[in-house]
Amino acid sequence: MTDEEVLEDVASLLEDDCARGILAATSTRPMTAKELQEQCSVSGPTIYRRIEDLTELDLIEASTRPDTDGGHHEQMYVATLSEVSVRLQDGSYEVTVDRREPIADRFTRLVEEM
Repeated sequence: MTDEEVLEDVASLLEDDCARGILAATSTRPMTAKELQEQCSVSGPTIYRRIEDLTELDLIEASTRPDTDGGHHEQMYVATLSEVSVRLQDGSYEVTVDRREPIADRFTRLVEEM
C-alpha cells in the first residue's frame, strides 16, 4: 500500500465520529463491542463495521477474554494507533502511522530476550 493510499484510508476513518470514538475509548482500556456500542451511542452493526475497518488498517487489535461465569468468551478490542503524521516535503507527502506493539508480540520479545 502506498503512502497516499494509507493517508486516504486513515484520513477517511478519522473523519468518522464512530471510528474516532472507538480509537479514543480503546486507547484507555480494552473494550468489548457491546461496551463500545454504549460508549459511542451507535448500533451494533455500525460498531462491527468500524471495528473491521480499523482492524484492516491495524489501528486496533482484538484478543479473546474467557468468561469464567458463562463459559463463553468475549472479543476485547484495544487501540494500537499511537500517532499519525503527515509531512509535506519537496512536493510529496510522507505519511507515518505509528502503532503500539501488540501485547502478544511484546510478551514474545520479552521472553526471547531472557
